[in-house]
Amino acid sequence: MKIAVAADHAGFEFKRILIDFLQENGHIVRDFGCESSVSCDYPDYAQPAARSVASGENDRGILICSNGIGMCMVANRIPGVIAALVYNLRTAETTRKHHDSNVLCLGAKEFEPHELLAMVDVWLRTDFEGGRHERRINKVRKINE
Repeated sequence: MKIAVAADHAGFEFKRILIDFLQENGHIVRDFGCESSVSCDYPDYAQPAARSVASGENDRGILICSNGIGMCMVANRIPGVIAALVYNLRTAETTRKHHDSNVLCLGAKEFEPHELLAMVDVWLRTDFEGGRHERRINKVRKINE
């Protein structure tokens, strides 16, 4: 799977761990920055990464900031993106099964790296169930048309 990854300064350290994890699991990763823990603005990195998912250049995206909220707000403004902020394994699974999310947003300061990697793993391995969820998510997608 081709995965766009981006972080701000608060997510920089976890982003490095995440990229190694993704590559070790056979994924192709495109790193949209940032490049250090020096203070920066999360929209500068979230927007191009999310756009790459919306355009089909990447299959999915993972965005990391301090609490995940800022990245999620930016990503969900991009037509074609369904970004989800998760906070446990169940929400990581449900956002794929029920919402067909294509961008995962994580709070690097909210969890330990091993917890975040477990959420990523569940999110990547879970398929969209369709069915009644398809009808609902199609209504969400039409909002941006």
